[in-house]
Amino acid sequence: MKRAWILPMLLVVCGSASAAGLLLRGSPGTAAALLLVFVLLAGVNSPLIFPRSIDALEAQRRSAVDGRPVVFWRPGCTYCMRLRIRLGRDARRLYWVDIWRDTAGAAAVRAANDGNETVPTVLLAGQAYTNPDPAWVREQLSSPA
Repeated sequence: MKRAWILPMLLVVCGSASAAGLLLRGSPGTAAALLLVFVLLAGVNSPLIFPRSIDALEAQRRSAVDGRPVVFWRPGCTYCMRLRIRLGRDARRLYWVDIWRDTAGAAAVRAANDGNETVPTVLLAGQAYTNPDPAWVREQLSSPA
């Protein structure tokens, strides 16, 4: 869990230090704008923009029941952010597994990707799809199970 927050916290600390330096030089407006940019970057790179993660075994169990896809992701992954943002509200209908918090999820991703932890990996009906097009994922949500 700690690993997921390293980058966001580093961004906040660096932004705060840079803003403090600008504040000491007499540029409060620039300091506030810079701090805001760093805080926004930290938010985008944090686990907060993703729906709540569940463990891989529970996600696969639920997916077997209702046919909804499972998405394996990790914080800081630009492709995961792209998928999440392009799905919009539909992202809540998927099961999200943070591979940095769930070892079984990380193992499932490695098994599907020749030993690599390539994310996002979407699991649908037992078949893994690595970095699929968000439009395709949305289609899978609207098609009958």
